[in-house]
Amino acid sequence: MTRATVRDVAKATGLSIATVSRVLNGQANVARHTRELVLRAVDELGAQAPRPRGAKPVGSIHVRCPYLLDDYFGLIVSSVAETLALHGRQVLLDAGTSGQRTTVLPGLPSRSDVDGALLILPPEPAEELVRLRDRRFPFVVVDPRTELPRDVASVSAAHFAGARRLMAHLVELGHRRIGIIGGPSDWLAADGRLAGYAAALSDVGVLPSAELLRHVDEPTTAHGHRVARELLGLPDRPTALVAFNDKMAVGALRAARELGLSVPGDVSVAGFDDLDLSRATRPELTTVRQPLQEMGRMAVTLLMRLLERHELEALHVELATELVVRESTGPARPA
Repeated sequence: MTRATVRDVAKATGLSIATVSRVLNGQANVARHTRELVLRAVDELGAQAPRPRGAKPVGSIHVRCPYLLDDYFGLIVSSVAETLALHGRQVLLDAGTSGQRTTVLPGLPSRSDVDGALLILPPEPAEELVRLRDRRFPFVVVDPRTELPRDVASVSAAHFAGARRLMAHLVELGHRRIGIIGGPSDWLAADGRLAGYAAALSDVGVLPSAELLRHVDEPTTAHGHRVARELLGLPDRPTALVAFNDKMAVGALRAARELGLSVPGDVSVAGFDDLDLSRATRPELTTVRQPLQEMGRMAVTLLMRLLERHELEALHVELATELVVRESTGPARPA
């Protein structure tokens, strides 16, 4: 599909190039029916017409994060807002769990006040994101939930590499029977981390045990606590637990304490994310640091390049993670 130009839209509507430019630049001195005519033509052409050269940015950026802005999503959103401010852009924030039940994406290309979007762990199926791409609306996905086509821009952490390094750390400590408290089975991050765990185990000739793998629908402290109790209650209990995130690892620490097990003496526990929470536990939590704020900054950078019609070669950007070893992991106790 070729990209429509301002001239293409003017020809399709019978309007002047100057009028079309005023609509696409969001200027107020345009009649409502004229604005609707131009936007309808843009939709029918299957593209968002580019701004004329030298035009200053005027539209806001829609930031969709349909989750509670806790210490995970809050870090991403705050870095996005701060970086957009540096580019002179205002934020239209769509946050909160109620947003998971609303239909937002199809209407974005028709909004004259919105130039682009940043979608953080979007719950929408990949097909809906593809339709948005086909309308040439600029957007970037942060931490995608599902596999995306290569021409949809996204930023995420290196989930596979981080998980592999964490599991290798436990293997080096002598652990072989390791319980995995996995995240939602339909999340791309959960797949990547599970593959990383399995790769590190296979390096020492160990196949992951189905008995030791559990998935949860929502990665919360309560679910981490429940699953950890199940795993630690097995007749041949694991010597270590790795959780999808720090919150579930905190739940695992509580489960071990309730069962009279010492950490890391009886069982090692590790998480993922390196939230402030990981340094507030006793013992402090071994985890994998995700560059959450840098993910937000990088997503804005990609979006700005899309808005300026730059050619992007690296559309799927993975940022490096870092293993942070603290007191919650130690040598496996001999059987």
